[in-house]
Formats: sequence, structure tokens, C-alpha cells
Amino acid sequence: MFSALTEKLEDAFKKLRGQSRISESNVSDAMQDIRMALLEADVDFKVAKDLVEAVKTQSIGAEVLRSVSPGQQIVKIFHDELVKLLGTAVALNVDPPQRILMTGLNGAGKTTTSAKLAGWLKKQGRRPLLLALDLYRPAAIQQLQVLGQQLGVPVFAPAAGETDPVKAAKAALDWLKAQGSGVAIFDTAGRQDLDEELLAELKKVREIVQPNEVLLIADAATGQQAVGVAQKFNDAVGITGLIMTKLDGDARGGALLSMRQVTGCAVKFLGVGEKIDQLEIFHPDRMAQRILNMGDVVSLVEKAAEEIDEKEAMKLAARMQSNKFDFNDMLQQMRMMKKLTSGGGMGGLLGMLPGMAKMKDAVGPDADKKMKHTEALILSMTPKERQRPEIINGQRRKRICNGAGRPVMEMNQLLKQFEMMKKMMKNQGAMMQMASAMMGGGGGMGGLGGLLGGLGGGGKMPKMPPGMKFPGKF
Repeated sequence: MFSALTEKLEDAFKKLRGQSRISESNVSDAMQDIRMALLEADVDFKVAKDLVEAVKTQSIGAEVLRSVSPGQQIVKIFHDELVKLLGTAVALNVDPPQRILMTGLNGAGKTTTSAKLAGWLKKQGRRPLLLALDLYRPAAIQQLQVLGQQLGVPVFAPAAGETDPVKAAKAALDWLKAQGSGVAIFDTAGRQDLDEELLAELKKVREIVQPNEVLLIADAATGQQAVGVAQKFNDAVGITGLIMTKLDGDARGGALLSMRQVTGCAVKFLGVGEKIDQLEIFHPDRMAQRILNMGDVVSLVEKAAEEIDEKEAMKLAARMQSNKFDFNDMLQQMRMMKKLTSGGGMGGLLGMLPGMAKMKDAVGPDADKKMKHTEALILSMTPKERQRPEIINGQRRKRICNGAGRPVMEMNQLLKQFEMMKKMMKNQGAMMQMASAMMGGGGGMGGLGGLLGGLGGGGKMPKMPPGMKFPGKF
């Protein structure tokens, strides 16, 4: 998410770190680099220009506080202007008539996002209803029915052979009345290259449905086309909010900044993966922090509270403190970690920690795969071997590796990592200290942990970039 933009912004701000004071000359140089970084991230030219001018004006007139450097002050100014550009968080409107119209180009992910939104509403205690109005894309209706079945959400399907979206919309409203109360999510057909005829058709559907929310589903990789797309849909049907999809797969993501500015509508959700539960509420301040590599600890804590069973975590902590840790506990801890990384793997988790965005590349793209390999090794052990790792001799190692389909070298690394973790717990005992071992092998990383060190790099913690410090303990 915004990895390329984050890296280029960091390079631009580096030029200001050695300056003793803010001057028009050094600010102008940095702003030129920032403008280029924004344009390369597919931010619209006018949006980038206005943002840079606002930062430059405030920076030159700013009085540098004694406690911060000029570089830090300008980063703060840029952060504040970026938050303004991203707008304020606006809740989804589910007041009567409780109807949401999903719109967007082909391939933006409307059907999947419709199901994700239904899943999110269900978690909030609402009763979502899915209505299929995409009569053009083959299997679109069937896809929504399958997703609805997975979620346990009722789905309206038009009559077989129906080709008129207006008739389908009227039939959908009749079905909706029969269903009673609920939040209706209408999945419409995608519009290719802003076809005027299809937009006019969508306008008619909107008039029939009379939704209180019209959400534009936009692919984060839309690029420079983003402004034209946003303007066309806004003019045709009156957009009330945006949902940005595929942010997990696009390194630029400038469409988010451009569309928000052009439509004046709030970004309400972010799609961060293909799974049905990978939909996040959009928080402008948290997004600005991620873009500037300040992390997003609040979202991480919220995710941990949602995904991890507190009682199970406390039991595991007690076992660690009593030095009774075995491979069953290690497996449990791995599964806790997997829950935290479900929205984007280890890289996504590191991106939520201050100053850790660059570490995503350091841990390697195979980190999640290696965790699966380790899980396979543990599952190939007998119950006795998991409880008493000391009995695992050479013959047992071969049998375990044959069962897991992994080389003996990986088993040797796992046993070595396990012993290192046990020593750390014996000396320090606390669960959060244990988390340090779970991701880096005890390299001083005070918050997450070292399974990755053993899995991803032979037990060694990747080196931090010069001048960057690990965040403190959680």
C-alpha cells in the first residue's frame, strides 16, 4: 500500500534533515522531489500541485520549534495537509431507505466488494441483503449468489434471460419489500471506458432504486484515468462515497488522493485483499501516517483485539512465564500471528509499525510461505514430540520432514530457533518480549517477534536502514 510513494517521500525529506533552518531554497528543492513522487504515484497533476503549494507556503512561513529539526517540522506540515486532502471519516449511511447502490468500471471489484460490505454490516449487527443487477458480465449473478451463501445473506437474482436493468431493478424492489427490513446492497454492471449509453442506463436504475448511498468502487491502480472516472460517475449518478479496492496489490495508489479531491466525497472503505473479510474502514489520519511511514498502531491494536482470544493469549503467556513452552504453544502462537497478518501477510503487518515500512522487503516475500512450512513440520510431529522436543533425534527428524515434505535443514533450523526462544523466555518471561522472538530472532525488536527470523532468514534479523530505530515495546 503506497510503498513506492512512501519510499520516494522519505528520500525527499532526507535532504532537509541536515539543514539547520528552513529556507525558501531548501524547501523548494524538497517540494520539487515531493511533486515528482506524487506524480509517479499517479496522483492527478492539479491535486499534486495544490498539495505541494500548500505545504511550501506553510513551511516557508513556519517558525521552527526548538525541540524539532526543520525536516521534522516539514514532515508534520505535509502530514497535516495530507490529512486535509484525504478528508474526514464519514460513516456509512444506513438510515431509511437503507439502500446502497454500488457503481464503477468493469474489473474494479464491485461484486466482491458488495459481498465484503454485506459481511461487514453483518458483523455490525445489521441484516444485509444482496441484489444482483449486473446483467452483462457472465456469471456475475452466480458469483454474488455463491458469496451470499458463504455469508448466509439473502440474494436477489433477476429472472432467467432478463436483459433490461430497469425491469430487473423494479423486480428487485418487489423482492426487497417481501424480505422486510434490511440494508439492501445493489450490485450493478460495470461500465467500460465510461460508455455514455451505459451511464444513462445506470442513471435510470438510480432513479428507480432511490438509494441513500451511491458508492463508487474504484481500483487503486486506475492511475491518471481516476479523475475522469470520478467526474463522469459523479455527474451521472451523484456519488456519495468511495471504496478503494486492490490497495494490497498496487504500489502507487494515487487514485485514492485524486478521486477524493475531485468528487469531494469521503473514502469510506478500503479493500486490502481478496478474502471476504478484507475490508477496512477508512481513517484519513491513519492513512497519512502509513504513507509517511509513521505506522498505524491503532489499527494494529484494533485488529489484535478483534482477531485474538484474550483468554487464550493469557494462558499462553502463563506457560511462557513458567517455562513450559513447547511446540504446541509455538503452533498456537503462529496461528495468532496468522490472524493478525490475514489482511496482507507479514509485509502488511510491518507496514502498520512506525518506521517499519522498509522492513517489508527485508523480511522477504516468502515469509508467509515459510511460516506455512514450519506449521507443516510441527503438525508432522507426534503429540509426544511436540510436548518434549528434546526427544527429536536424527531418525525422528527424517520422519517428520518426510511427513511435511520439507528438507531436514529446515527442521534443524526450527529446533535451533525453538531453543533460542525458550532461553529468551527463561530469562525474560513476558509475552511481549516473546513476541520479539516471534518475528526477528531476538535482534532487539521490541514488539513483534521471531518466528520470522528462524523462518525467513536462517535465524538472523534483517538489518535496519541507517539511522532508523526499532519502535519500543508494545
